[in-house]
Amino acid sequence: MKSNYRYFLLSLLIILLDQGIKLAVHNFMDPGYYGQIEVISPYVKLHYTLNPGMAFGIQLGSDYGKLILTSFRILAMFGIGYLLYTLTVKNSKTLLLVCTSLILGGAIGNLIDSVFYGVFLNNAPQGAPMQWFHGQVIDMFFFDFWEGILPTWIPVWGGSYYSTPIFNFADAAIFCGVVTILFFQNYLFKEENE
Repeated sequence: MKSNYRYFLLSLLIILLDQGIKLAVHNFMDPGYYGQIEVISPYVKLHYTLNPGMAFGIQLGSDYGKLILTSFRILAMFGIGYLLYTLTVKNSKTLLLVCTSLILGGAIGNLIDSVFYGVFLNNAPQGAPMQWFHGQVIDMFFFDFWEGILPTWIPVWGGSYYSTPIFNFADAAIFCGVVTILFFQNYLFKEENE
């Protein structure tokens, strides 16, 4: 059996890096366009923004939508943690364990923002019913390749304003973990399929 601890330690490392970056951005950058920093050319920037919802700023409509989202994140964290433990017990492939660790670390990193930042950083949206569980997620990585009004022929989003997403380290960890699992699924789940 592979050691359970090293994969949970990888998740802990992701959480610490994510929170360190977010707190540095919060303490040393001004929010919005005036505070953004060009890292590589005018296209790769650090841009401090707050995300009140989930991916791409999508929000559940109602005063308690954020509370429902945060509660779901808590359940997901326990589910992913249990999955990681189960995969280590089953002696799954190392790549699958690493990817699951990335997803778990990223999920907890964003959960910390949602649960605690409303109180400790006072960043709950105005009008939130309470500060606990209503914190906004800090995002900062911005690949500014295109922004503008989408053509009207595009279904659903046509005619609306679009900018490339601004994301954080936790989002990147989740994205890398999920995409790697999808890309290598035939290799990762080969024995189970047979």
